[in-house]
Amino acid sequence: MLRVRNGVKYDGGGEPSKRDAGKGDASHVKDMTQGNPYSLMLGFALPIFLSQVFQQLYNTADALIVGKFLGTNALAAVTSSGTLIFLMISFFMGTAMGGGVVISKFFGAGDKEQVSRAVHTILAFGIASGVVLTVTGVAFTPAFLRWMQTDAEVMPDAVEYFRYYFLGALAMVLYNICRSIMNALGDSRRPLYYLIFSSVLNIVLDLLFIGAFHWGVWSAAAATVISQAASVVLCMMHLVQKGNIYTVEWKKIRFHKATLVEIVRYGFPSGVQNSVIAFANVIVQSQINSFGKLAMAAYGTHAKIEGFAFLPITSFNMAATTFISQNLGARQYERAKKGARFSILAAVLLAEIIGAGYYVFAPQLIGIFDKTTGVIAFGVQQARTVALFYFLLAFSHSIAAVCRGAGKAFVPMVIMLSVWCVVRIAYIILVMRLTGEIAYIYWAYPLTWAISSAIYLGYYLFSDWVHGFDKKGAAA
Repeated sequence: MLRVRNGVKYDGGGEPSKRDAGKGDASHVKDMTQGNPYSLMLGFALPIFLSQVFQQLYNTADALIVGKFLGTNALAAVTSSGTLIFLMISFFMGTAMGGGVVISKFFGAGDKEQVSRAVHTILAFGIASGVVLTVTGVAFTPAFLRWMQTDAEVMPDAVEYFRYYFLGALAMVLYNICRSIMNALGDSRRPLYYLIFSSVLNIVLDLLFIGAFHWGVWSAAAATVISQAASVVLCMMHLVQKGNIYTVEWKKIRFHKATLVEIVRYGFPSGVQNSVIAFANVIVQSQINSFGKLAMAAYGTHAKIEGFAFLPITSFNMAATTFISQNLGARQYERAKKGARFSILAAVLLAEIIGAGYYVFAPQLIGIFDKTTGVIAFGVQQARTVALFYFLLAFSHSIAAVCRGAGKAFVPMVIMLSVWCVVRIAYIILVMRLTGEIAYIYWAYPLTWAISSAIYLGYYLFSDWVHGFDKKGAAA
């Protein structure tokens, strides 16, 4: 017996016949508009979490192995790279997130043709972005590092690491684009498999290049680039397979104007949001750098640990965005609300449990990377300033994920621009002029998390976020 939802015919099993046509081997593709929302989101979030763990292993492995074999200067060069790298890629990757929202929406609506157009358009965007990042990163690395007040002793290693890293910018961007495509369709397992392979490869290459061959810090970046390129090859081998709803054809990889406009509509605000956060963090990093290489190494080490600590929350957020996009595309508004509430609650509870653990074990965790007394002291000071406030960070990111899934990416952009950039930078400038104490820099984070959480709470409770797609006249 066939039934109809939003003009799309469904069979008795609940799958739309429009989507089934030409679906082929799509065993990992998941329609999240049907079934228990809690189990669906948990099942979707777990592979994302594991993928994020292995993604985080890239630079973390670099840091651990570099710190062990090459010393504090090289460690500071690698660990301080995160903020600048994120600044360089944040806009492009944030904009690409709009592609995931568009794909999820069309998939929820059962529009196979529009899904295909969105996939090919976002791949074209990724290729163009990767080329721009490669040229910019290689050409302007020294200028960026000087702007960040990088310690003179660290500068040679930092320039070397960055330049080699950005030679692989295309692979870095394309992998994340491919992952976004598969996640948008409910496939969170294949990206996990590819990341496990490439992360293990990265560790092996780090040990080979640095531990066995005794090459310099540049080889850590080279290992990362090679590993990321391998993951892209695996992703594309899958995407070009015939019979999937998202089958990629090389000749179709181009900008489809109408689809690009929609991707930019939903993704540009996220790109600006990411850039704003990254810019503010670079300003913080530059202030930290002024306290010397020990503070640099500690700040970068804390960032690595915090990156791992926050992976469960990030995973729930990504699951929420996909779940909400698919269900709003199918006009299942109450189901979208239920998924949003669950993801917010789970993220906040997890964040506080993790934060409490980090508060207690901060000395031991920092010491894994560097046993230097000064590095541990700076790192513990920052960790114990921010860790117990992780629930605020989780809440802000959770509401932002809900907004992105609902096509309301402009809202988190405005909040992040005003609070996480303007307020945070203004606060840091003020306290540095008044005190010159590094401890006050650390407090910039919980302060701005609290302000943004209050604003997000008001928006979530009193706005009509579930009808974002409808009000923009988007196809559903």
